[in-house]
Amino acid sequence: MADYTAIVEAGNALVELLRAQLTPEPLANRDTIALCSPYESAAHQLTVHLYHIEEENRSMTSGYETVGQTLQRRSPVQMLLRYLVTAHSQAPVPLREADQHRIIGAAIQTVRDYPVIPMQYLSGSLAEERAQLHILMERVPMEHMLKMWNQTTKDYKLSFVVQMTGVNIASKRERTISRVTDLTVQTRPISGGGL
Repeated sequence: MADYTAIVEAGNALVELLRAQLTPEPLANRDTIALCSPYESAAHQLTVHLYHIEEENRSMTSGYETVGQTLQRRSPVQMLLRYLVTAHSQAPVPLREADQHRIIGAAIQTVRDYPVIPMQYLSGSLAEERAQLHILMERVPMEHMLKMWNQTTKDYKLSFVVQMTGVNIASKRERTISRVTDLTVQTRPISGGGL
């Protein structure tokens, strides 16, 4: 089961998928695609920013699961992650808008073409677990997008949201249980008339 590092490993997997699909065209350098804030993107042309985490299927992850004859571990937490993917063009001003459109279009195409991130892009505990990371482009109202950008002094940049599921974080909490070793059954006759 994936460790607490699963969140950063999931973000890195998404970045590696985008790097593989967006270079050398439309981006020449894979290092211009980064897991970082869109507000601090000096040298980057595509940023992937984790902006929201929530627990998925809380009722399914609230108990314990048996891991041995006398040992139980708390169920892993299943996470739903939301990333803001933003294009940042370094082209001259007259070409900047068109360049951002090409970059974001290629990123959308990649998310659509790969609804499950291929295993080759996974690392660490996610790779060991052979996790199935599902991604999709989430429909987000424009007002919500503008609120994210209004928290800064930066101008709005062309962005979209990627939702990721399949990220589990194992619990370290365990408990010892005892198995039933003896069973006593007592019977007593039924008094009164019979059938």
